[in-house]
Amino acid sequence: MNHYSYDCGKAFFYGLFLAATIVFLPYGFGDGPEGLPGTIVFSSDRTGAWRIWKIGADGSGLAQISEAGDDAQDVDPVTSPDGKRILFSSTRGGQTGIWIMSAGGENPERVCDGDQADWGPKGKLIVFRRAGQILTRNLESGEEQILTPEDWLHCSGPSFSPDGKTIAFACRWDAGNGIFIIDSRGGEPQKVYDKQGACEPRWSPDGTLLVYETETNLCTIQPDGKKNRPVTYFGGIQRYGQWSPDGKYLVYCQGVSEAGPWELFIIPSKGGTPIRLTEEGSDMNPDWH
Repeated sequence: MNHYSYDCGKAFFYGLFLAATIVFLPYGFGDGPEGLPGTIVFSSDRTGAWRIWKIGADGSGLAQISEAGDDAQDVDPVTSPDGKRILFSSTRGGQTGIWIMSAGGENPERVCDGDQADWGPKGKLIVFRRAGQILTRNLESGEEQILTPEDWLHCSGPSFSPDGKTIAFACRWDAGNGIFIIDSRGGEPQKVYDKQGACEPRWSPDGTLLVYETETNLCTIQPDGKKNRPVTYFGGIQRYGQWSPDGKYLVYCQGVSEAGPWELFIIPSKGGTPIRLTEEGSDMNPDWH
């Protein structure tokens, strides 16, 4: 059977910790869109090991957030709905797990095994990946529920809808990748789109669109599979699209190849001219709050 060269759902820790030479891409750099509010958290290897960093959407205030031993790697940051906490994936302790820390990096605490976690809209539930399946977990009780069918063994990238009723995710088979939605309480997954290596879906703030990545670019699509359109269509590879709080922009990472280096860019969510936000090392997994 044919295999896509782009392996959607591959664990981040198994291949992207790469040293990289800076490559300047043909877009603007230095400042985000003037006056654009909010903070973007992301993972970066600019100081060696992968750590969680933050930067203002206007390009100001670059700072490292997480601290850990040299043998640990921190990735996949997501800010809580109230802005006070950050979920992230880490290899601290020698095993990949989901952690929570304060927005300033204090009081890191391990939650459970797994990775690629996302917050529910009230901050009480999370959705995440473990052993190739998608689960939810109540942070107060610790109760977990497996959502995806037991024979769907390569799921990834779960994302809560703004109203908490639906979860988007991707799944990979030998024939390719697809993005799906499922009721957050469980049920039968519904296909959204399964062409071009579709992966990493993320809900718009109003719940009307998903941004997702193909083998090379970012697109948006309605949850019913209609109005599928490209947002990025230029050279290089674009990954990990995430919405601004008002839905007018997307932040994403771009590399010249799968090997990186990766840098953050901002682009209008309906398409347009991207503005480069970061340089040095590789910067990935952005989340905008």
